[in-house]
Amino acid sequence: MALSIGIVGLPNVGKSTLFTALTKKGGLAANYPFATIDPNVGIVDVPDERLNKLAELVNPARIVPASVEFVDIAGLVKGANEGEGLGNQFLANIRNCDAICEVVRYFSDPNVMRETGRQGEFVDPVADADTIQTELILADLGSLERSIPKLEKEAKRDKENAPKLAIAKKLQDWLNEGKWAADMEMTDDERAAAHDLFLLTMKPMLYVANVDEDKVSETPAPINGHQPIPICAEVEAELAELDAEEAAEYLESLGLEKSGLETLAQAAYRLLGLQSYFTAGPKEVRAWTVRIGAKAPEAAGVIHSDFERGFIKAKTISYEDYIALGGETGAREAGKLRMEGKDYVVQDGDVMEFMFNV
Repeated sequence: MALSIGIVGLPNVGKSTLFTALTKKGGLAANYPFATIDPNVGIVDVPDERLNKLAELVNPARIVPASVEFVDIAGLVKGANEGEGLGNQFLANIRNCDAICEVVRYFSDPNVMRETGRQGEFVDPVADADTIQTELILADLGSLERSIPKLEKEAKRDKENAPKLAIAKKLQDWLNEGKWAADMEMTDDERAAAHDLFLLTMKPMLYVANVDEDKVSETPAPINGHQPIPICAEVEAELAELDAEEAAEYLESLGLEKSGLETLAQAAYRLLGLQSYFTAGPKEVRAWTVRIGAKAPEAAGVIHSDFERGFIKAKTISYEDYIALGGETGAREAGKLRMEGKDYVVQDGDVMEFMFNV
């Protein structure tokens, strides 16, 4: 399951610095607007200590964690919904992502320009976040304004299209109040109909507060009801250059147990309502990404479509039992190995092996 998180923000808030550290991939980082034009893409492992615990028992040839794709999208500016800056291109890149991670400037640096031309000592994270939210709302309103006349024609031809038209108008009214589409209460049928509208503000959002180094252990004030993740992009850039032992010492000196990037990757994973199940054998111990609430055949299909199509049973052991009982043999002897069928709802951490026939 490929997950894509778009990193957005006003110009010069530290997006590209964060992305470079996050992915350990060389991207252009500069202190002037539009330094990033084409989106950079990088894959980030989702840290999960459970993989290491499983590997200690299985001794596999390799360990494969789950991953999230991060996309560094160029800085938005006021008027982006009307094409200001490189707005149309930026918005298209966001539209292709599963979720949005907005980097908000909390750090002070008089040498780093803001998109308005104001110097770096002026910091207003709430106003900056509101600018981005407004641009995305306006972009969605423009999209609905173009879509609704077409939907009205389709609804006249076929009444089955009426629910999509109804939710489009309902969302239009909601967005006109300056509200995020994802925050509107909807029935399951309405949400399904809204999905095909491809609205930017239907995407889950998380905030990263790019703070000064001496603020990295503090909790930033909420933005639009969301708690930002405090990260110092400069610190993360330094961590990316260190080996594991040096990085651990550096984090300890800052009073941190783990890097902000670990927290961000895990938060993005949770944001999308996902969980991991594991496969464990001599070739590899691997985390597989599956949505919360998925049944066993769907989980099998994450590995290969044949596994889902020909699903028979799933040999299943909870992670806790697997570790406590020393692996599959101990779990079987203790009666903790279960044979689950098509209706089994996969639980986070399940260690699974699928039986199928095609």
